[in-house]
Amino acid sequence: MLRLLNIELQKLRYNRSAKTISILYFSLICFIAFIVSIEFDFGGVKFRVADQGIFNFPFIWHFNTWVAAWLKIFFAVVIVSIVSNEYSYRTLKQNLIDGLSKKEFITSKFLVVLLFSVISTVFLFVVTMILGLFFSDYTELGIIFSDLEYMFAYFLKLVCFFSFCMFLGIWVKKSAFALGFLGLWQVIEGLIAILFQYIKVRTNVNLFDSVYNFLPLNAMSDLIVEPFSRLGAIQSIANQVGEEIQKSYDVPVSAVLICVVWTCIFIYGSYAILRKRDL
Repeated sequence: MLRLLNIELQKLRYNRSAKTISILYFSLICFIAFIVSIEFDFGGVKFRVADQGIFNFPFIWHFNTWVAAWLKIFFAVVIVSIVSNEYSYRTLKQNLIDGLSKKEFITSKFLVVLLFSVISTVFLFVVTMILGLFFSDYTELGIIFSDLEYMFAYFLKLVCFFSFCMFLGIWVKKSAFALGFLGLWQVIEGLIAILFQYIKVRTNVNLFDSVYNFLPLNAMSDLIVEPFSRLGAIQSIANQVGEEIQKSYDVPVSAVLICVVWTCIFIYGSYAILRKRDL
């Protein structure tokens, strides 16, 4: 395992685009944290997002993982790029000639997926902990370390998404086309959602639970639902207008299982394509 990971790290070492995008990714997380902690003055009215409770433990675990998950597209570009470059620069063929098996090749790429996911999760954990300790009104240990399942959901979301990107990179070969297909698949799932909503309205048949929730990008999205309606201020406004927000904010076990299955499918699919392909 260490030998395979070392091979990939040597390739990343000379990949300028991977370094640039990775730095940009981590910088954006820090920048978002910096912006919401600044106090703004609007005509004498001072306002700071951090004072609205978003950095209170344990809510901050939910909020930060949901926001950071939107930035995963940056690492997706890196994953697709390092896979596609194997074809562009013919390093894949050279690795196989040098004795690396196709199974080891896929394993090495998945180790990169795991590495990026672990680094991103640890970085987000540290940033979240620092922000929480500075701005949270609740600093009891029991409260601080509750809702940590969102960090696990964030990690799994990255692993599943990056595995999907790895699969597309191996299948399509060209990074631009792979990323284009990724965007197209997002549109396809959106159109399916519209179709299912139309069917539900017209026939009262709910295909979301039985079909739509099993689609890969939707399952990843279900791991961490939007956190804003969970805020006390939003709940109070809803109550004032006679509405009651009934929503579960837990990490669904079903979404976890679906994402694990999809991750296995993407990994095996990548290996199956590579095994059958004439290089």
